[in-house]
Amino acid sequence: MHELTGAEIISHLLSRQGVRIVAGIPGGANLPIYDALARNPAIRHILARHEQGAGFIAQGLARVQRLPAVCMATSGPGATNVMTAVADAKLDSVPLICITGQVPTGMIGTDAFQEVDTYGMSIPITKHNFLVRDARELLEVIPRAFCIAASGRAGPVLVDVPKDVQLERISFDRWPAPGVAESPPPCKETDLDAAVEMIRASRKPVLCVGGGVVAADGGGAARQFAERAAMPTVHTLMGLGALSTDHPLSFGMLGMHGARYTNLALEEADLFLAVGMRFDDRATGKVSQFCPQAKIVHIDIDPSELGKIKNPSVGLVGDARHLLRELTRRIPRQSHDAWLETVRRLRREEPLDMPRRDNIMAPYGLISKTAEWVGHDAIITTDVGQHQMWVAQAFPILGDRRFLTSGGLGTMGIGLPVAIGAALAEPQRTVVCFSGDGSLLMNIQELATAVEHDVNLKVIVMNNNALGMVHQQQDMFYQRRHYATLFRQEVDFVAIAKGFGMAARDLGQAEDPEGMLCQCLESR
Repeated sequence: MHELTGAEIISHLLSRQGVRIVAGIPGGANLPIYDALARNPAIRHILARHEQGAGFIAQGLARVQRLPAVCMATSGPGATNVMTAVADAKLDSVPLICITGQVPTGMIGTDAFQEVDTYGMSIPITKHNFLVRDARELLEVIPRAFCIAASGRAGPVLVDVPKDVQLERISFDRWPAPGVAESPPPCKETDLDAAVEMIRASRKPVLCVGGGVVAADGGGAARQFAERAAMPTVHTLMGLGALSTDHPLSFGMLGMHGARYTNLALEEADLFLAVGMRFDDRATGKVSQFCPQAKIVHIDIDPSELGKIKNPSVGLVGDARHLLRELTRRIPRQSHDAWLETVRRLRREEPLDMPRRDNIMAPYGLISKTAEWVGHDAIITTDVGQHQMWVAQAFPILGDRRFLTSGGLGTMGIGLPVAIGAALAEPQRTVVCFSGDGSLLMNIQELATAVEHDVNLKVIVMNNNALGMVHQQQDMFYQRRHYATLFRQEVDFVAIAKGFGMAARDLGQAEDPEGMLCQCLESR
């Protein structure tokens, strides 16, 4: 027989789920949970400096470990602060468990101090959510939250726990089994047969790997399929790394920020095999004109994605890794020498323009030199903006889950805290965060968290004293009317970083910037 409070039950259930790190910030409404965590030596708490930072630190853990990770916040402003990280996890299919404190049940709806409707507010940005009204419910809710977050198309689950429920003491006989991901439903044989027939009949096929391939740990399966089908392969932003950029069948990123040759190849394709992608507008442009001559085969674990934006000729519902392996097994070895030569010719004639790639003080040069020195095993994170696209274009991503960025929500401020989470998950690896001055200022306070936990992290700030991506759009679409995109106050990031206790250097002031960069990257 066990006799515990709701807060103690949460603490024990998290341990039983295998959770070893939790990121968050305490407050009055979740203090009982924190008091229980203080007595749980199995769990290490990371005290973030902002709840959004806590959510993104947990995202870094989840994205690297392939398991649900946990963040915590108190009621009211704590809950509202963490919601951006929750929404980001929803759009990028990251398994996240967010546990929030709430005012006592008797005070819900009275405009009590630090009360908001966390449950109602989180409905559209979570995969599922719970408002727990009895401590006994926790025995079902916590394992169920982990199951939901990890099953099918992964995503965030919110558990809102009133303070009186945390303090309620109950007796129960046995612990529930930990929540685990459910197996995806089997794909229809008729759909598989139809997809195989289209692959065999195509003469100009293109494989597109999206974030779903990375989420399914399907990089190896994608490579084996591409090689057997002899398919030129393109990536969405979130799919980068599923097929190494140095693979002969890898032809870069498609869409708005992809190379011209990649998009020209899509104009000629007669089959577009989309695996784990959402047909996002940044990838497709005008949907009606995307792949105009191609039949579409769409593979996704989320059936609601099939036909949502682009109607497929065949839609396959299932795990990307499993279905790629199944297609590899069913198709004979293909040969598309003429088509592959056409794509290579397009790449020679219309290459991606990366100016001043040999100059370390230019964006592409800085990224290329960093890639050369940190090696293939580093984890790369970015914030959102011009630097994000430069990194996606120029940094050779040679494995899945080595490139962490915000694709769906496009959240400025994600780069630093996600990098901290990645460094906590993989302490033996180097983590490099590329950021812009606009993005870094969104969550710069987490430099203190990085220093406090001595994570092996490098932050490279491309400082143009502007909101570069928005400024660029004003150049292109608003007749160069620059408004609210240039910072009038220059920030001394070196001084700020040193104030947080982090070693910092300014390459712009260095006599030997290349040597200085190398020194920074080689030191912890």
